[in-house]
Amino acid sequence: MKAVAVKILESFLLILAVIVFNFVLVHLAPGDVVDALSSGGLGDAREEQNELIREQIGLDQPFHVQLFTYVGNVLTGDFGWSPIGNKPVLEMIAPRIFPTLLLALSALTFAVLIGVTIGSIAARHPTSFFSAGLTVFALIGFAMPVFWTGILLLLVFGVWLEWLPIAGMNDLRLANDAPFVERALDTVRHLILPTISLGVIFLASYARLSRASMLEVLQSDYIRTARAKGLSEGPVMIKHALRNAVIPIITILGMEFGVLLSGAILVETVFNWPGLGRLAFEAVLTRDTNVLLAILTMVSATVILANLFTDIVYRLVDPRIRIEGA
Repeated sequence: MKAVAVKILESFLLILAVIVFNFVLVHLAPGDVVDALSSGGLGDAREEQNELIREQIGLDQPFHVQLFTYVGNVLTGDFGWSPIGNKPVLEMIAPRIFPTLLLALSALTFAVLIGVTIGSIAARHPTSFFSAGLTVFALIGFAMPVFWTGILLLLVFGVWLEWLPIAGMNDLRLANDAPFVERALDTVRHLILPTISLGVIFLASYARLSRASMLEVLQSDYIRTARAKGLSEGPVMIKHALRNAVIPIITILGMEFGVLLSGAILVETVFNWPGLGRLAFEAVLTRDTNVLLAILTMVSATVILANLFTDIVYRLVDPRIRIEGA
């Protein structure tokens, strides 16, 4: 428990450091939201009007005052006001969280289940054509950018074959009072292409990793002992081999969660998916600093907490960690 408490404290301090770093990094960029407002909705606004806007949103304060004020507000759950959206930042972000989590978790589940399955099968028959094909697939899948994969899937299955929708999360023709099941099925149809686009690169990585891990585990003494006791191949593969083979995959899951979320930004842009990635892209274009900082903070905190959760699960799965900790 002491080790877990230390990890939690380290994670909190790291999140605090990320908040400060993001604030400094974003404010080093030239221009601000007032410039976007002046060039967009206000036309050739006078400098007095610009200064008035900066004073209203606190940009006239010294940098260190802005930094300490922002960090204090964030620690209390206040991410500020969006001049572009003319509403609190949390009200802009809240509707976007579920679509992003749905896409990211769907892609992660797709990649892990399919990747571990085909990797385990390839390890069971390491000299087969299937195992060789897996290596080629892993190299191709890992080399394909997610946005390029998304565009290909969109063209083939959305435009040419017209099997699946190409944009959005729901059909605009679907009535708001449509039954829940109908809306859920419509969301699943819209989710298929973004999930595959985002998940393919991770699927290839997990498949190759699980194959290598399973090959190593299958050569262990306890696997030979289990087979010598007369256990059938099914329990040996699932109960004994797979449990130990997934330990490296659990480690990779936490480290690659940030890559997954960054890939979601590109996928959401390609498929016009209404998530945090799309909102971050719009915030960059409009220089909506508060919205961008809030998204960066939430994504960074999610990655840090995912690594913390991975470390805890790793200790539960691997008995050697528990013994060393004791």
